[in-house]
Amino acid sequence: MKYLLTLLAVLLSLTASRAQDRPLVQFSGVIYNVDSNIVVPYVSVTNRSDRNRASSANFQGYFSFVAHERDTIVFSAVGYRREAIVIPSNLKDKSYTVIIKMKAEVINLPTVAVLPWASVDQFNKEFMELKFADDDLEIAKKNVAKTSLLAMARDLPRDGQEMRGINFQNNHIALTNKAINQRYANPLLNPFAWGSFIQQIIQGDKNRNNSD
Repeated sequence: MKYLLTLLAVLLSLTASRAQDRPLVQFSGVIYNVDSNIVVPYVSVTNRSDRNRASSANFQGYFSFVAHERDTIVFSAVGYRREAIVIPSNLKDKSYTVIIKMKAEVINLPTVAVLPWASVDQFNKEFMELKFADDDLEIAKKNVAKTSLLAMARDLPRDGQEMRGINFQNNHIALTNKAINQRYANPLLNPFAWGSFIQQIIQGDKNRNNSD
């Protein structure tokens, strides 16, 4: 086991040293859809030659990072075929710019039936206990129930016709109360005052007859 770990460490160091021996390159580019020439955003960009170091393009399909000559770069995105490119060697400008064209790919997945029940028995139990929604007649009955009408009356504002009726009723009550108050405030219009006056006249006549 120790021998295998040592061998693996040596291989990794050799790979790293070989990568360091190759010149560095500023690798940049833009990714397009090959059919519509529309940029493909957020594409995953993986350097297979540098321990699968990953980066990604921005929302405009642009990417830029440092790599080595002869590195293999893989581009992948959901709904598109993978594309790979090898950075050439002996570049004069120590920079490499490319335009990547990716082909859209439709993947048909197998049909999966998702059921909320673990077994047929559980389905039968849930179905028998299922409460069906009210039909139109039951909904109409609930809408015209007394409690529902009272609740709607509290929430709905009064319209113009209803306000005119309320104002007319209030004015009628006010005028009636005013007439009653005026009638009882005037002794000539008060029947109780007339009754008391007549009783006083009769009592006076009786007293006069007794004195005679």
